[in-house]
Amino acid sequence: MRTELCERLGIEFPIFAFTHCRDVVAAVSRAGGFGVLGAVGFTPEQLAIELQWIDEHVGDKPYGVDIVIPGKYEGMGEMDPAKLEEQLKALIPPQHRQYASRILAEHGVPELPGEDRRQELLGWTQATATPQVDVSLQHEKVRLIANALGTPPPDVIEHIHASGRLVAALCGRASQARRHVEAGVDIVIAQGTEGGGHTGEIGSLVLWPEVIDAVAPIPVLAAGGIGTGRQIAAALALGAQGVWTGSIWLTVEEAEASPEQMASYFQATSGDTVRSRSWTGKPARMLRNDWTEAWEKPDAPDPLGMPLQGMVTAEAMQRVHRYPRAAQAVAFNPVGQIVGSMNAKRPVRDVIFDLVSEYVEAAERLQALNPE
Repeated sequence: MRTELCERLGIEFPIFAFTHCRDVVAAVSRAGGFGVLGAVGFTPEQLAIELQWIDEHVGDKPYGVDIVIPGKYEGMGEMDPAKLEEQLKALIPPQHRQYASRILAEHGVPELPGEDRRQELLGWTQATATPQVDVSLQHEKVRLIANALGTPPPDVIEHIHASGRLVAALCGRASQARRHVEAGVDIVIAQGTEGGGHTGEIGSLVLWPEVIDAVAPIPVLAAGGIGTGRQIAAALALGAQGVWTGSIWLTVEEAEASPEQMASYFQATSGDTVRSRSWTGKPARMLRNDWTEAWEKPDAPDPLGMPLQGMVTAEAMQRVHRYPRAAQAVAFNPVGQIVGSMNAKRPVRDVIFDLVSEYVEAAERLQALNPE
């Protein structure tokens, strides 16, 4: 399963694992894959602590960091995080905050203690992501910075390249992939609509070859609902140099998800997800529940654009994580359609082993169809 990217990054398998959990990052990289830590939600100081922990637990293996700088968002151009947050707060209509609070109150989710309230703008803008990049580049084992939404700004790409690291960016259309490459992105991640989190509308089997053909010879990682070795074999057969996975790491033993969130994933089928703007302002795939349904009601305010909607829901996110049992019906559960196959809690190493074994079986099965 070795591809050119394996050689460039010094990894055994071209299996990239996006996660917000440092334990999963370290475990994936130690098992031969490439763990990628999602930086959204961390202050620069918190991110530095997380990366130092990974450095100490990943051995001599490399890993990456994922940031979010959308191609378009409210407040573009302002690079002072404090000023930007104040400007954005003034743009949020009171009814949006009231509606979010009402949903939680109706479901009995307790208020946060005052001292636990955090700043609302963490990531989602160049002003807040740039310090995250600066922190990441201070860690030698970080070999890749990925941008989850849009083409990274030129100065960000230049800064990362100057440090000797690679730049990756996700896309949901071939036209977006071309813009990435024109800007100097090293690796394009083509994510089909089946994936969890922010996705477009095009299915993986259509999107992957379109993007691969559009940007060749730039390497492409296939993403969007991948959770089996057979899917990895299909992606590589279509010309991808690896896969970008996310959802399957939500239910591993090393994940920090609460028992309630784990139960929600285990009980879900592949038909239980929905693309909703209710948490971040951009369409993101997650489990359908009372929260997503509430924002679709006739009396609901239209979700705001990014990052305003994320600021509206910042406190709700904290309350959901602090009180998972009370908040199970309104929790933020980003996940792809592969959730229907996520039925058991297993260690990362076993997941990697099964992915590789299934890939080998699939490759051998295809080879057997071609008699000598």
